[in-house]
Amino acid sequence: MRPVSVVAADVLGLLEGRGQTVAVAESLTGGLVAAELTAVPGASKTFRGSVTAYATDLKRELLGVDGALLGERGAVDADVAEEMAAGVAGLLGADWGVGTTGVAGPEPQDGQPVGTVYIAVTGPGGAGGVRGLKLDGGRAEIRSHTVRAALALLLGELIENGRAQDTEQAGGI
Repeated sequence: MRPVSVVAADVLGLLEGRGQTVAVAESLTGGLVAAELTAVPGASKTFRGSVTAYATDLKRELLGVDGALLGERGAVDADVAEEMAAGVAGLLGADWGVGTTGVAGPEPQDGQPVGTVYIAVTGPGGAGGVRGLKLDGGRAEIRSHTVRAALALLLGELIENGRAQDTEQAGGI
């Protein structure tokens, strides 16, 4: 498994090569995804910023997550992660957005057990994806694994989006 710092550098390198940017909306990770990205020298060329919306009302008020969705399902939900990612991209003027939400523990939240995590990536032209995780371990392990998974999802989406762009430029296959 590659170190998370290498994945972060790969993400930023791909973004820089395309002239694109990224922003991050974090809940359970509390700024750890942004910290990994900004630890890479030259991150300011592609990293727009982040919002740590730990409180549910901030997800709605700052990131534009649907209040009815939050009321119905709570903050730990795949659609919430996706709306967080889209919201932060719009708010901070980025091409790509990343969202993390979940339960790091020690207690369940919104009826969800500890280790329930959702990560999402949104990008240009409808690119993106959402992934649900069921993680074991303590609070620090859950948060660390979430950071790794979020950056890996972003990297995968960037690679896939690059392939799609290459196909479009070649006239389709």
